[in-house]
Amino acid sequence: MINQPPVDLLIEQLGSEGQPASRYCLCVVASKRARQILEQSAGGASNNEGLKELAAASREIASGKIKCVKD
Repeated sequence: MINQPPVDLLIEQLGSEGQPASRYCLCVVASKRARQILEQSAGGASNNEGLKELAAASREIASGKIKCVKD
C-alpha cells in the first residue's frame, strides 16, 4: 500500500481545473507509468532513487510530471 504521497493528493494532481480525477483514472495512469519505468529499467536505465516502480510513478504524479489526458 502506498501511503506517501497521499491518494487524495494524487487524485487532485491528475484532475483538471478544480475537477479531481477518479480513483480509476489514478490506477490506470499510475500502472501505465509503472510499466514504462519497468521497461526502461530492463533496458539498462536505473530506477528513480531505488524506489519500486509504482512508488516512483506516484511521486511523478504528485510532482506534476504526469497528467491524465482523455482521448
